[in-house]
Amino acid sequence: MAIPIDRQPEPGPPGPPRRTRVVLAEVARSDTGAERTRAELSQQTQVGEALLRGLIRAQLALALRLSLVVGIGLGGLPLLFAIAPEVGAAKLFGVNLPWLLLGLAAFPFLVAVGWAYVHLAERNEQDFIDVVQRPER
Repeated sequence: MAIPIDRQPEPGPPGPPRRTRVVLAEVARSDTGAERTRAELSQQTQVGEALLRGLIRAQLALALRLSLVVGIGLGGLPLLFAIAPEVGAAKLFGVNLPWLLLGLAAFPFLVAVGWAYVHLAERNEQDFIDVVQRPER
């Protein structure tokens, strides 16, 4: 939209009309922070690589923590049976306790750890998306 600047004509001989400077409003909007971050990711710049490294590091830490839980949970049982033979010799419903724990109880435990991993990994990814789409302040 042009906004003319009104000026009083200068006294003197009539000459060519004075030029009026027209300044257009800035139409192009500036990039938001989220768009800039998405561009950083898609163009694989150093900032984008740092963001991806952070996500990968978070996912790796989660996998290692849950692997440790499985290792202690399932690997600790044989160690318990070796240290305390009376626990290993115990019978429940006529079946040795080690068979019940390692043969039956291990599967629900692994399913629960798998569910926890998926839930926490999705939360990590959602946190990453929130960082990428966060508007600039």
